[in-house]
Amino acid sequence: MIELIQEYWRPFLYSDGEQLTGLAMTLWLTSLSLCLGFIAALPLSIARVACRRRLRWPVQCFTYLFRGSPLYIQLLICYTGIYSIAAVREQPLLDAFFRDALNCTVLAFALNTCAYTTEIFAGAIRAMPRGEVEAARALGFDGWKLYVYLVMPAVVRRSLPYYSNEVIFMLHSTTLAFTATVADLLKVARDASSTTFLTFESFAIAALLYLLTTFALVGLFRLAERRWLSFLGPGR
Repeated sequence: MIELIQEYWRPFLYSDGEQLTGLAMTLWLTSLSLCLGFIAALPLSIARVACRRRLRWPVQCFTYLFRGSPLYIQLLICYTGIYSIAAVREQPLLDAFFRDALNCTVLAFALNTCAYTTEIFAGAIRAMPRGEVEAARALGFDGWKLYVYLVMPAVVRRSLPYYSNEVIFMLHSTTLAFTATVADLLKVARDASSTTFLTFESFAIAALLYLLTTFALVGLFRLAERRWLSFLGPGR
């Protein structure tokens, strides 16, 4: 066990000397995918609750597709399926993008978390108290100003308990990245296991790092909820 830690502590945590690996790669995949998915989910959630079908139905089909199919299959389609199309390989930009395993992995993860986040935000928009919206309109907020200054900030705050589950789910989903040859935490554990034959110890270290990261995220979201959702508490 001590020899394993001495030899692989650096790849487990952040680097093998040439590239980002281990926990650092896992956190990079998680944060980048969540950021891209979060930004895309903001306008999509508004379209998801729109009265016009031509705005609502494409977003509904998108969320149904990515929430209804396994993330592993989505990753395989992005990593191997799209690049097998001749038209993609003939375009220099697309060829360069889909040839990179990290790009394909981030794309699959970002689209997946975007679908879930869109539904979370859409549900929060539907649950907005009607009195708050009417009060904002009485003050002159309408159209895009209503969403920018009132609806979306309130939606993000109210969605924190549900979005925290999505963040943790995405952290755990990064374990699929090793199938695209991305050197995440699980891939380092598999490499250490195959090299040292210390299978239990290798995966135990990976599990411990995932567990500590999850506890840290839960603690951060609890602090955020106390700060931004205190007005929803009893007597407030």
